[in-house]
Amino acid sequence: MSKRLREIATVIRSKNAGPFEVSIDIMFDNDKLYELACASPCLSTLEIARLYNIPEDSVLDIIHYRPAKAIKINLLRQISSGSIGDRDVYGAQQHVPLLDVEIV
Repeated sequence: MSKRLREIATVIRSKNAGPFEVSIDIMFDNDKLYELACASPCLSTLEIARLYNIPEDSVLDIIHYRPAKAIKINLLRQISSGSIGDRDVYGAQQHVPLLDVEIV
């Protein structure tokens, strides 16, 4: 049975990591849900690139940090923060596409 990421994660948030990158944090409150998400192919580099409609090499890192039960995804911004055409200067809404990802 699959669950949406928003149903199993305690925190899903994004923020700028400088003007050229966005960092997305996904945190869980128990080991079982963390392990489920880590094992899911839905959170691979290829699937993140597809979800965000970006080149695969724009997914800079997917870091699994067990002590915090957290996953950090770093993306290259397609438009630098504050540039003409940027619609999210703080990178605070970039996590939204992940909310409905089905974790299987």
